[in-house]
Amino acid sequence: MAGESLPKLVELMAYLRSPAGCPWDRAQDYDSLKGLLLEEAYEVIDALQHRDFAAVEEELGDLLFQVVFYARLAEEEGKFDIDRVIEGVHAKLLRRHPHVFGDKRASTPEEALASWTAAKAKEKEPGSTSRKASVLDGIATALPSTLEAYELGLRAAEAGFDWPELDDLLDKVEEEVHELREELAAGSKQEQAKLEEELGDLLFALANVARQIRSDPESCLRRANQKFRRRFQALEREVARRGKTVAACTPEELDDVWESLKARENH
Repeated sequence: MAGESLPKLVELMAYLRSPAGCPWDRAQDYDSLKGLLLEEAYEVIDALQHRDFAAVEEELGDLLFQVVFYARLAEEEGKFDIDRVIEGVHAKLLRRHPHVFGDKRASTPEEALASWTAAKAKEKEPGSTSRKASVLDGIATALPSTLEAYELGLRAAEAGFDWPELDDLLDKVEEEVHELREELAAGSKQEQAKLEEELGDLLFALANVARQIRSDPESCLRRANQKFRRRFQALEREVARRGKTVAACTPEELDDVWESLKARENH
């Protein structure tokens, strides 16, 4: 049965942290592992992006090890253990799936999401141990800023605060672009804080465009990064074939090469 191997990993982690185990593992704490946790999560995402399932399998194992590692640190301090982590998420999933385990069933993803959101809201009602002062509480500020913007917009939308239509949000994007142009035209180059504020407003609006089209800004930007990397490296090769460097080309030459590469990709 799937999951039967988890105790072996838990036992191995306990041994690595024991006096007979590994000095490096024994030296780690909650803070020293944070970078590794983020690194492993991003490596899972990268493997998924490439649909490299051998790498996905390996990277998920590395990520799971970080979860077990943190649970072991907490167990050593008597705070909780891996069983409580598993039991907690198991109970939460049962609680938040009334459309699966209750009387009323959801027939579409939209109905399921509405049911999930209602179950979450019920947890915040008076008397609930998980009640929060704000619907935005619990969004980690350590998230990449694009995902934090996505989550803020999502929570606000769940509470009923959202742009009515995608066109309204696109109008907001155009408004933010206009405001940024105005600041630049007014000579605000010396007012870095104001420019950063306007650019931040634009990025926040764009993150919510990703949400509205049922994607997320991190995935959209990651794909754009990969596309730019692919095209720029192709441009470097083409320019080198002509016996030149990128720096030695005129803007017009580079634009011609870039457009030809784009056209080639699209055919």
